[in-house]
Amino acid sequence: MHSDASSAANPAELFPAATVPDQGEGTAAPGSPAAPESLRRVAVASFIGTAIEFYDFYIYGTAAALVLNQAFFPTLDPVNATLASFSTYAVAFAARPLGSVVFGHFGDRVGRKSVLVASLLLMGLSTALVGLLPGYGTLGVWAPLLLILLRFLQGIGLGGEWGGAALLAVEHAPKKRRGLYAAFPQLGPSVGFFAATGVFWLLSAVLDDGAFRSWGWRVPFLLSFLLVAVGLFVRLKISETPVFAEVMSKREAGRVPVLDVLRRYPRELLLGAGGMVVAYGLFYTATTYCLAYATGTLGVPRNTMLALSLVACLFLAAGTWLAATRSDGAGRRKLVLAGTGAAGVWGLVLFPLLDTGQPVLIAVAIGGALFCMGVVYGPMGAYLPELFGTTVRYSGASLAYNLGGVLGGAVSPLVATRLQAAFGSSSVGWYVTAMAVVSLGCVLALPETRERELAG
Repeated sequence: MHSDASSAANPAELFPAATVPDQGEGTAAPGSPAAPESLRRVAVASFIGTAIEFYDFYIYGTAAALVLNQAFFPTLDPVNATLASFSTYAVAFAARPLGSVVFGHFGDRVGRKSVLVASLLLMGLSTALVGLLPGYGTLGVWAPLLLILLRFLQGIGLGGEWGGAALLAVEHAPKKRRGLYAAFPQLGPSVGFFAATGVFWLLSAVLDDGAFRSWGWRVPFLLSFLLVAVGLFVRLKISETPVFAEVMSKREAGRVPVLDVLRRYPRELLLGAGGMVVAYGLFYTATTYCLAYATGTLGVPRNTMLALSLVACLFLAAGTWLAATRSDGAGRRKLVLAGTGAAGVWGLVLFPLLDTGQPVLIAVAIGGALFCMGVVYGPMGAYLPELFGTTVRYSGASLAYNLGGVLGGAVSPLVATRLQAAFGSSSVGWYVTAMAVVSLGCVLALPETRERELAG
């Protein structure tokens, strides 16, 4: 995955020649492709921003699987403590659609850039404060309540992040390369997950279990202070997108964009959300739930599972990059359908491979699931924005993306925990397949969008 990340950070060879001169800070004339320097800056900014925000989001998931149950819910039995930990994890998914509405409103009325700065600040500070939050032994019941509040604010921040980052890339891109540009923010989750898992793996390797559970797990959260500063430095240097600048010049911004989405694009909103369900379901089943299941039920050492998760990140990055970049030629819809179909099949082999307890087969199980997820996820960076008009694109794409997260991501670890306890691990695999069938039906009902004009 580092090879993907490095290409994302130095994309100059991938960009076409400019058709307009650079206009200070890389701003192109409204409606025209941006100049090369602007395109490089946009690619780096969208990639780094999503990587940082998803790092913040994923360290919570890793901590929820490994330690938060004991730190904040020590009075519960192991199964219910794990469920309680995953429930605080799910709170952010419930908050993400609200973040889409709030940040989407201002993103469609004020601009993409300023809203992305605000979402980064909210997400980063909420994450860092988790690292400073005392546990149940110090604050009692206030500790889990404050944890839930901070997780809720994380969700609000991330709810505004993805749509803005995707639009930043797509609305700057030449028409024939929107899938390529959208690949950069789509790589953010791969790199964020790799960084989050890597930090936990390193801490788990150098600290004994007592130190890790006492204070070591807090270090990844505190690192967010530094990452937010880096993200702000990068994002403050980018310009507004040419497509949105043209809307503002014509004073066409809507008064309440989310209401316009519900009135004009209800079908695209619901079907787009349904198409995202399998991507979320696969990811959070194969990472958060499988980490807890393998370490808690199968007895796989924590450090081994974290190392295998790092390997699996490479499959996610590869699937994301390959599908996103090829969607400019093959079409978004075709690749999303292929990934969804593969996910339906993989759901049936995921847990038989995992249950062997063999590290190589566990890596294949999780890596295959994340590759399928990447094939679905990669083209969505361009596909969802292309479903909506410019004046509501931030709200529409963000809301579809995050509603899919509620249906596929928030409940997956909870449902998987209950299913495994009641019916065994194979039932969790069937659950993944069922989510794939839902997404397949939704994407079949959507049109191809790669030839659409973004203006208007």
